[in-house]
Amino acid sequence: MNRSIRLVSLFAIILTAILLVNMTVIQAFSEDKYAHNPRNMRGFMEMQTTPRGQIFAGNTVLAQSTQNPDETYSRSYPIDSPAFGNLTGYLSTQFGASELESSQNDILNGTDDSLMKQNWLDALADKPKQGANVEVTIDPALQQAAYDQLVGPGYEGSAVAIQPSTGKILAMASNPGYNPNDLMGDSAEETWANLQEQEGQPLVNHAGAETLPPGSIFKIITTAAGLNNGFDPSSTLTGSNVITLPDTVTELTNYANQKCNGQDAVTLQTAFALSCNTAFVEMSEQIGADELRKYAKAFGVGENYDLGVSTSAGTLGDLPDGAATAQSAIGQRDVTMTALQAAVMAGTVANKGTRMQPYLVNRITDAQMKDVRTTKPKKADQAVNEETAATLTDLMYASERSSAGYDGNGFASKTGTAEHGEGLAPHVWYVAFDPERDIAVGVVVKNGGNLGESATGGKVSGPIGRAILRAYQGEQ
Repeated sequence: MNRSIRLVSLFAIILTAILLVNMTVIQAFSEDKYAHNPRNMRGFMEMQTTPRGQIFAGNTVLAQSTQNPDETYSRSYPIDSPAFGNLTGYLSTQFGASELESSQNDILNGTDDSLMKQNWLDALADKPKQGANVEVTIDPALQQAAYDQLVGPGYEGSAVAIQPSTGKILAMASNPGYNPNDLMGDSAEETWANLQEQEGQPLVNHAGAETLPPGSIFKIITTAAGLNNGFDPSSTLTGSNVITLPDTVTELTNYANQKCNGQDAVTLQTAFALSCNTAFVEMSEQIGADELRKYAKAFGVGENYDLGVSTSAGTLGDLPDGAATAQSAIGQRDVTMTALQAAVMAGTVANKGTRMQPYLVNRITDAQMKDVRTTKPKKADQAVNEETAATLTDLMYASERSSAGYDGNGFASKTGTAEHGEGLAPHVWYVAFDPERDIAVGVVVKNGGNLGESATGGKVSGPIGRAILRAYQGEQ
């Protein structure tokens, strides 16, 4: 055997060994990963042979399986609205699965380990295999109302409503959205192609997964840090229209380059109510990076919640120096949040400083609607003490009274107008809570809505948030 043949043989042996090792690793350690990948259709084909469980909210069915004449099953979404697509997701033999249809697949098709006992009893009784059901915390009427508030003016953005005392997600709306029923039937491929090409990524759960600079709503966190580091509502801060960032020659201005309330010096209460940037830059110099980071973490910035739908963690970003800390203190530079995190932040203040773990899946029931397991509210962190939360609430009351569109309501709020590029219209935010009805909201409208570069959180997002708060009728 000549040298060339020996080398080729050796190479073949090495490749075979690599292949065998790779197959072993996949089978031993990665089976679950690939089995639950939405591109793996084998796991979702069971919908055609097994009655898949429902996804429902209270008395409203959001997803169900119906039997066909050939004894297979088809998936449908009875409420027939794009308001719910970002939550239920879709289940298709052509396109795979997304959101709850994907994450809860083992529950819905009846193969989850928690159903093993019931499946065994059903087999002994010679009952046909059935999937289990997933109940979500969503208030269907509020979900539709939140979606309509975004769609009506043609805004791209998202809105989330939570119950501060428990963490229940009451609404989680995204626009653009899609109707999962449109991904069924003869026109499914055309619809899928159009959704792929449509601006705004309608298949994405923007409310939980899209991170954006929060602008001035982040001042809630900066103020929380300040209140626990020697400041109080009567503390004096600069009202100057411009301030030089620490250790730089770079200047930062207030909105419209105006003095805060027309004064050279203002109280923290006035600075918060009028959202004066220069005051919070000055505050950040005394707070420091470590304290800002501490409170951002306590309020949930950078934490990714496991809800069963797509989410992102957001970030505070690096704080290498005083300039970076100052810019971050007003919710700019590298700070990003989702609408979900914004709602959680407001809800934490409403819940006397206790941040609750948000959750979307309320309970799992078997085919006979008997409870298999129920989600219990869980404390995530104590962001601030009750006294500090009460002070923040008072400051947010004052902010609401100073906001565009204030109508005498009893809400506590903060607006935000976030720059994200030269010559681009800002992303505009509104966070608020209604202390009387245990609800908090986070709303973001991208690229100024229909007001362009003149947009503010109060003008664009405020009316949406207030409408959602008013639409909530309490526990279902």
